[in-house]
Amino acid sequence: MTIKVALAGAGAFGIKHLDGIKNIDGVEVVSLVSRDLAKTREVADKYGIQHVTTKLEDSLAIKEVDAVILCTPTQMHASQSIACLEAGKHVQVEIPLCDVLADGEKVAALQKQTGLVAMCGHTRRFNPSHQYVHKKIKAGEFNIQQMDVQTFFFRRTNMNALGQPRSWTDHLLWHHAAHTVDLFAYQAGSPIVKANAIQGPIHKELGIAMDMSIQLQAANGAICTLSLSFNNDGPLGTFFRYIGDTATYIARYDDLVQSHSKGPETPVDVSQVDVSMNGIELQDREFFAAIKEGREPNASVAQVLPCYQVLNGLERQLN
Repeated sequence: MTIKVALAGAGAFGIKHLDGIKNIDGVEVVSLVSRDLAKTREVADKYGIQHVTTKLEDSLAIKEVDAVILCTPTQMHASQSIACLEAGKHVQVEIPLCDVLADGEKVAALQKQTGLVAMCGHTRRFNPSHQYVHKKIKAGEFNIQQMDVQTFFFRRTNMNALGQPRSWTDHLLWHHAAHTVDLFAYQAGSPIVKANAIQGPIHKELGIAMDMSIQLQAANGAICTLSLSFNNDGPLGTFFRYIGDTATYIARYDDLVQSHSKGPETPVDVSQVDVSMNGIELQDREFFAAIKEGREPNASVAQVLPCYQVLNGLERQLN
């Protein structure tokens, strides 16, 4: 069986998914949705996609479409996920699931009712560097005492990952912190029971905080400190330090090193952890495998909902 897919959002992240899907057998993207028809057609032509539209409902009306991947602005994620499920389509929505908790809860309730696969793009669960650490924890060889995480960007104007102007505003709490809040609970194997946040000044045009600091504690006692910034004029991206009972690991995107108090860092080979080094491709592989096997995927909406409950609590604190 070939899974027929519609992809919404032909921007920086949509293209990452299209590149990943090219490597997956038994999957065909048959419809591409984005707001600028000419640009969408250009991307569709490059990837051999026949159907192009500016409206998600046009893609949902195509009977042969089995599944939808949403790479659209954050503010649309929950309502579009609901539209996909109501149309009888499996859905993978990019992170974050929502920026209002009640909306995310509606998606989770509808997934339960329909039994369709609904998954959220919590890519850190799939990156080989973090999978390596997860396997060590599962094998009982490593337990997290503390995670120290920095998520740093230089984004004082409203730009996307390709350096193009954005039509919507990104958010440190609901988007970028979601990655780490979920990953911490997932790696600790324990729910978050305490969470605190403080934020810096609000940007006068964007209306969001450009700097934020978050503290978390899991039920098993493990702690996490997360620093986030859109103001950082220096190395960009996210840097994870895993301080455990048997080792200290540092993950930088897809690289993993073990650090030592005496001597230099030792690179860890994570090339054999999974079938690819591309976290987005691995995430998509899990989505399609769950559809074919009729099972719940890793990073299902139900599994990631507790992360958004924590973010909701943090937002209430900040307000």
